[in-house]
Amino acid sequence: MLPDFTTPFWLGILTLIFFIIITGRYFLVAGIFWLIFYVWFPERWASRKLHTKNYKPGQLKTEVKWSLITSLFFSIAGTGTVALWQKGFTKVYTDIHLYGWWYLPVSLVILMLLHETYYYWLHRWMHLPAVFKIVHKVHHDSHIASPFTAFSFHPLEGLLQAIFLPVMLMILPVHYYVIIVQLVIMSISSVINHLDIEIYSKNFNNNFLGKWIIGATHHSLHHKQFKYNYGLYFTFWDKIKKTESPHFKKIFDSVISNKTKL
Repeated sequence: MLPDFTTPFWLGILTLIFFIIITGRYFLVAGIFWLIFYVWFPERWASRKLHTKNYKPGQLKTEVKWSLITSLFFSIAGTGTVALWQKGFTKVYTDIHLYGWWYLPVSLVILMLLHETYYYWLHRWMHLPAVFKIVHKVHHDSHIASPFTAFSFHPLEGLLQAIFLPVMLMILPVHYYVIIVQLVIMSISSVINHLDIEIYSKNFNNNFLGKWIIGATHHSLHHKQFKYNYGLYFTFWDKIKKTESPHFKKIFDSVISNKTKL
């Protein structure tokens, strides 16, 4: 029998456990990409580096500091979700047969599309001048993104990002396996987008799937141009609302061909 996760003791224990898991995931994913692309094989990927300038002194340390704060907010959200689940306020389920195997990938796609929609409009709102300097400037202080920029947010932005999943899980039936997969995809995608090295192939943006997926060039243009490329995983909202950088395709092709840098 599970303990009562709504008591102060267990709320504290759960938050600590989630914090260890989330920070561990952050350092594991960001660290692996850093080691592969910047420590072990930098020469192999030098031609795909988007910027020639070095990172600002102390940037990585600052990004880790903000990311730890963000991880705390994500941990509190995780604890709150478990407490809500135990009290029957969420749609999270544990028996796969309740909705069938077919629903697992369907619910994952729905969850990611909803996340994309939420983030796109939140992101555009955060770029309003009065909001930007309070909420979003911390993230953009990393003019050249690194793998450790992925979770580098002001606490208010961290809170706004953390509330999405608990709210969605109160509405959408989701198996806990799907939640885990979605969080892993989110972490890997965010690190790839902030890698400042384009890892996708030359024809990636020309195939059916690739043209809808965000990569390092796409998101680096957002850090450089500010008014374009607001997406999280996918490009469809940018395409629909005509906020995709008009220079993206040309710059992507030039970077892949090692003809230009940002």
